[in-house]
Amino acid sequence: MAPARPSPESPPASPGHAVRRFARLALPYWKSERRWLIAGATLSFLLLTIGQVALVMWTSYWSRAFFDALEARSLDALLQQILVFALILALTMALTAVHMHVKRWLQLDWRRWLTANLVEQWMTHSRHYRLQFIKGEHDNPDQRIAEDIRIATEAAISLAHSLTYSLLVGWGFIAILAEVSGSAPIPGSEFEVPGYMVLLAFIYAGGGATVGYLLGRPLVRASNRLQSVEANLRFSLARARENAEAIALTHGEGMERRSAVQLFGDVARGWNRQTLAYLGIVSFSTAYGNLMPVFPILVAAPQFIAGALTLGGLMQSAQAFERLASALSWPIDKLGEIAMWRTSAGRVVNLHAAMLKLDLIDSRGETSRIRIGHSTRPELQLRALSLQTPAGEPLLRDLDLCVRRGERILIVGDAHVTLALFKAVAGLWPWGGGEICLPDGQEMAFLPQRPFLPTDTLRAVLCYPQPPERYTTTELRRALECAGIDWLAPRLDESDDWNHVMPLRAQQRLSTARLFLQRPAWVFLEDTTDAFDSRSEAHIMEMLHHEMPDMSLLSVMRHGGLEHFFHRRIELHRSGAPETAAEQANAPSAVVAGPAEVGR
Repeated sequence: MAPARPSPESPPASPGHAVRRFARLALPYWKSERRWLIAGATLSFLLLTIGQVALVMWTSYWSRAFFDALEARSLDALLQQILVFALILALTMALTAVHMHVKRWLQLDWRRWLTANLVEQWMTHSRHYRLQFIKGEHDNPDQRIAEDIRIATEAAISLAHSLTYSLLVGWGFIAILAEVSGSAPIPGSEFEVPGYMVLLAFIYAGGGATVGYLLGRPLVRASNRLQSVEANLRFSLARARENAEAIALTHGEGMERRSAVQLFGDVARGWNRQTLAYLGIVSFSTAYGNLMPVFPILVAAPQFIAGALTLGGLMQSAQAFERLASALSWPIDKLGEIAMWRTSAGRVVNLHAAMLKLDLIDSRGETSRIRIGHSTRPELQLRALSLQTPAGEPLLRDLDLCVRRGERILIVGDAHVTLALFKAVAGLWPWGGGEICLPDGQEMAFLPQRPFLPTDTLRAVLCYPQPPERYTTTELRRALECAGIDWLAPRLDESDDWNHVMPLRAQQRLSTARLFLQRPAWVFLEDTTDAFDSRSEAHIMEMLHHEMPDMSLLSVMRHGGLEHFFHRRIELHRSGAPETAAEQANAPSAVVAGPAEVGR
């Protein structure tokens, strides 16, 4: 199935709401079964960050001593500071390398944990299929799991590190700057401002953050819009790839090209909108960053000229001012990364919220939903079963049916009704009412009209969803022979994209070969042989009867001429009050289920 088509641009959630929702989803990672290893890595990450800050502060004091040595024209002092700098440099390189390793380990491990959790939820209780039928912001779940989780986890740890680093640097350099800059008199008064450059750093950074925030607000909306239109383009190209054969046969390439060009036009407009949003903040950031190293020197220059500051003190105060202002500017410097994180984290939590919504619907036990139960008796029971479309339109009402072990039932009639019944028994169609009681502890197999053949070795495809090691090569060859595709036996260990290299008829034969291999007790077919000719269909049915005589079979089939292979024939009609009929085929004791109207 092609991925769900992305929805149009949606308004981003508030920052606090996005943070809280993502925290509830992702922070249990630190309480998982590997919490001691994770705690150790996190503590190491924090200690390494503190080490980085300590080296930066040491560099500040080294800078003061270095420039004082230059001012004193002392060669011995200069050589001593060169050796000290070499030590600082070596420690910085080692610490940075270890820090990067721990950081990337945490990013990957957190991503692995969160991906595994969401994939497990997505693939449990058929949520990956059912999500497409509920409203909400959960389009393209594959991209949310693969790409948005990566961005959300990597950016979260990167932002947490940079914020911690900025807080520690800010705290450390406030003391340094206050000590070095001393006090400055207020013009026209006798009062002095202690640590005046600290105050100037806060004013400088606060003004820059305010202006930057106002200029950067459009970037959040533009980034969200661009991600939406990029998803639309990816969806269109993925749909074209998955339907390449149909497009080629109908010569639809021109339409697909025009659609791709149109969607890329949306991407270009989104890109240009983001570029305009970047222009203001990038221009301001450039001016702000270029002025930062010069501004404190201009402010402290009068003290240096007056002899209150040495050259080393002047350079240390300028560097301390720059470090403090940079730390205080963290929100504006990281605005783009925060916007990207918010968007991706919001897409992840929206997918999780949609799956929670499915669970809530299931837990309510609403009368408008089909109940799935299990019975210790070897039979399938449908009790007062009603079927509806997802929009609530009636398909079928009050069907009572009991299928005993070993029975073969042919289901014909309205395609919408028969397909809904097939999916309801499989647990994929909850819309309706009544109860489906499945035989407990007996293996069941559902074969759809279009089989899924993973890109893997033919051996793995044939054994799917069981592991290939479960069956011997002899069993695999026998299954292929029963399905009439023994010519594939030499290719058992070849890997290929079988859904594209094999025609539909061969795909359906490979799907039925799984039955001969895995031999389930109950088999449900949905037009599984519609690509066969009548003779091939009859052969497959004969082989099923011969190889699995005790198999229970319910088959939705549109082709005629195979009624003699079944014990009963049930015809389903769609209406406001649908009529259901059962017709005796080969079993004199066949039981009529539901209102009787035999379809001829």
